[in-house]
Amino acid sequence: MAATASSYSITMRLHTDPDHGVVGAVATAIAQAGGVVTAIDVTDSSHQRLVVDVTCSAADAEHAQDLQVAAAAVEGVEVYRVSDRTFLLHIGGKIEVTSKVPLRTRDDLSMAYTPGVGRVSMALAENPEDIPKLTVKGNSVAVVTDGSAVLGLGNIGPGAALPVMEGKAALFKRFADIDAWPICLASQDTDEIVRAVEMIAPGFGGINLEDIAAPRCFEIERRLRASLDIPVFHDDQHGTAIVVLAALTNALRVVKKSLSSVRVVVSGGGAAGTAIVTLLIAAGVTDVVVVDRAGALSADDESLSPAHRELASATNPRRVRGSLHDVLVGADVFIGVSAPGVLKAEWIQEMAPDAVVFALANPDPEVDPAEADKYARVVASGRSDYPNQINNVLAFPGVFRGLLDARASEVTIDMLLRAAEAIALVVKDDELNPNFIIPTVFHPDVPKAVAAAIRGDG
Repeated sequence: MAATASSYSITMRLHTDPDHGVVGAVATAIAQAGGVVTAIDVTDSSHQRLVVDVTCSAADAEHAQDLQVAAAAVEGVEVYRVSDRTFLLHIGGKIEVTSKVPLRTRDDLSMAYTPGVGRVSMALAENPEDIPKLTVKGNSVAVVTDGSAVLGLGNIGPGAALPVMEGKAALFKRFADIDAWPICLASQDTDEIVRAVEMIAPGFGGINLEDIAAPRCFEIERRLRASLDIPVFHDDQHGTAIVVLAALTNALRVVKKSLSSVRVVVSGGGAAGTAIVTLLIAAGVTDVVVVDRAGALSADDESLSPAHRELASATNPRRVRGSLHDVLVGADVFIGVSAPGVLKAEWIQEMAPDAVVFALANPDPEVDPAEADKYARVVASGRSDYPNQINNVLAFPGVFRGLLDARASEVTIDMLLRAAEAIALVVKDDELNPNFIIPTVFHPDVPKAVAAAIRGDG
């Protein structure tokens, strides 16, 4: 049975016989079915029946159904109602707008709104450089998507992407006290997306592009960076790259290898893979081979698409060809941002000694981390139920905090490198080990360190 997860947590309201021993029987039945009971509350007790709320975690939606069947099979138990706790959390959305100033009297209104606000507007018309200081712009980010590449779910559209963008906005607030707004655009046309973002940009201090499919995302980012005077950051690319570089820096500290000496294989030549490769090369990695569905990307392959041709020109100095299995032989590092199950655990034995494996496909990685751990020295994934979770939350809140604080107009490679170094250094020498190469997302020093690195403090 796969590990249970809180994202598949359910609460079952049970009507049972008036025998408190039934409660224990239900807990046992759920445990035997592979569930984890996290709470049992008797909400009503009478001579006729008990009303019991049982909260438990399952491995997936099908397993949650199995747990309901297991509970109902206990004699004297009726499953009256089942609530999915993840859906309950989303009712009404996850974010809201609140006023930072009191609005209790006419005096309050006269300053916050008309007529007082007119004085502020006229002052800003005369001195536009003060807009970030006197408005929400100075602490605001637009989280922009077209819904074309949402998590591991694919092209599900802007409406279905909204809960993800809300979540991103909530993370901005929680980890960096930044006010972020989800902007879900009803277009997947590059020109329309660029124009839409340009039109809303005056109200924001930064633009976070999110879940936009490659290769369209590359052109959108490039054009917006050229046309806007506020920073544009594609988190699926650059946030991922920052955290991967940070984790790799520390993984190589564990195995006592250097960035300049290792051979790296990257599975996946999309947005994340391209950004990872770009940042690794900037950090000093000299031997990177990118593998996509058709095999290793090589500059001497004339069948490549323009985007892959550009990627190949910067990588694969030995011009190796072949499958993932072929190019993995002798490699020091595997980084997967591709698809589930593409890496067989036993192939890791053919890598160099003290291999490092980052299997980052979500929700299902390229290889089961537990299986990879049998052969690799250091294993990381995007999952929270294994050690070494590589999560963009380590990067983007601090990145934008630093950008907004510095009133930056652009994001540079040097900033990304400094951010990665800052995250890596949060893990102290006496903490570093194969199962702890990256700090937890709740480590309070991470966003502060990243923001300081982006600002260039010190």
